[in-house]
Amino acid sequence: MLRRALFAAVALLAAAPANAQTQAQPSKTLKVVMQSDLKIIDPVWTTAYIVRNHGYLIYDTLFALDAKLEARPQMVESWTVSDDQLTWTFKLRDGLKWHDGQPVTTADVLPSIKRFTDKDTLGGLLAKQTREMKALDDRTFQIVLNKPYGMMLKTLAKTSSIPPFIMPRRVAETPVTQQISDTTGSGPFIFKKDEWKPGEKVVYLRNPDYKPRAEPPSGLAGGKVAKVDRVEWVSIPDTQTAINALQQGEIDMIEQPSHDLLPVIEKDKNVEIVIPDQLGSTYILRFNWKQPPFNDVRYRRAAMVALNQKDFLQAVIGDPRYYKVCKAMFGCGTPLENAAGTDGILESRFEESKKILKEAGYDGTPIVLLQSTDLAVLTNLAPVAKTLLERGGFKVDMQSMDWQTLVARRAKKVPVADGGWNIAMTAAAAVLLIDPVNNHYAEASGDRAQFGWPLDEEIERLRLAFVGEGDPKKQFEIAEQVQKRILEGGVTVPLGQFLQPMARRKSVTGNIESPVTVFWNVEKK
Repeated sequence: MLRRALFAAVALLAAAPANAQTQAQPSKTLKVVMQSDLKIIDPVWTTAYIVRNHGYLIYDTLFALDAKLEARPQMVESWTVSDDQLTWTFKLRDGLKWHDGQPVTTADVLPSIKRFTDKDTLGGLLAKQTREMKALDDRTFQIVLNKPYGMMLKTLAKTSSIPPFIMPRRVAETPVTQQISDTTGSGPFIFKKDEWKPGEKVVYLRNPDYKPRAEPPSGLAGGKVAKVDRVEWVSIPDTQTAINALQQGEIDMIEQPSHDLLPVIEKDKNVEIVIPDQLGSTYILRFNWKQPPFNDVRYRRAAMVALNQKDFLQAVIGDPRYYKVCKAMFGCGTPLENAAGTDGILESRFEESKKILKEAGYDGTPIVLLQSTDLAVLTNLAPVAKTLLERGGFKVDMQSMDWQTLVARRAKKVPVADGGWNIAMTAAAAVLLIDPVNNHYAEASGDRAQFGWPLDEEIERLRLAFVGEGDPKKQFEIAEQVQKRILEGGVTVPLGQFLQPMARRKSVTGNIESPVTVFWNVEKK
């Protein structure tokens, strides 16, 4: 009896720590307030960053940019290039699976690349240089070019706004004009479509079958190790309410807290501010070239003369620690920073703006300016634009809506009277704007271009010349020509650079330094 009791006691003691550990195990659910609500789930159909972030959780890419912005293999195991630089042969990693358990094959890869090149700016340049794409077997495929294309790996590793996500063939064959509904991916997380409640929450589960690369994570490259079992994007539109929830431990992270509330967060010992994207972002204004009055360059010029960057940056960011006045189309502090075409614009010369409008015969018809109401980092842009444009002689009809509604609205090419628009604004990660081909707001190919659909054949010729030029000095000269033409023609209006901090509880660690908010490598104590 004594011996049995002793064994029982020992067994109980041995089990106690395990039971205690099980009971004390912290939640593996990470609750995050993202920049906006998710209402669109096709990361090729739209350039909205919230949809791109959704894509990075559930899909994978052939290549990815590391922390040094170098292209590294992701789904690809190995690749070779022919001596004449025209034939690229890629082999996929073994063990890649879709969320439904089926293997990823080259039959999925090729239509995925095509869907990307049909829509994306940089992808479009690759398409122009491609003679054919073909599968050699289930894991090996080729891209055969008409002439050498030195940006092949950078193109396949494109970060935004439309990354070349690999989707199942049945999904990838969906035309780019049509949104997908099947969200089967092969990435580190699985989208729980049955729990998706727009305006309330979005849920992702750790993919138990995902096979991470062996390398440590670096930027968007390397091993994507999901360290939490569940990620919930919780919708809390009011920033102050979101901060209260963060401080009370009801949520773990706020992707983009309002800059004016950062001092409140800095005082909380349980919360910290981090800046995952050290390159920052640039505010962008776009005119609708398909509808009057901005189908006329004189009106675009008048608006650019009336605007100035400092008013936008001060109204939205406020703290000079986090913003920089910068007219350069390819960013300040970058290799291609230059001043071409910047004279006389973005200086709020209101009398000159009025003079241009008078000469153009402006009849006072209000221009429709779209305002996003649920992104703190964008909300104040439109009111500033309205004030400056009105002082410059325009009449402005500012129409307010949530970000996802705005994204859908700005995709419309219809007349203003039928639900169209004249001016829309956004922000773009600086890493995506650093040269004429990566910068999708430099594209001026008409209907293929980003919202606004500018058309300028000379810009497109110069962008192709940039791709084919290997001399850095000559590349810089081409970049100057592109920027000058962009700013003189009103293709895109840069409104200054800024840094966007993230707020998280100190129990959360592991956010990767990247221009994209991702959740692999993130741990919760």
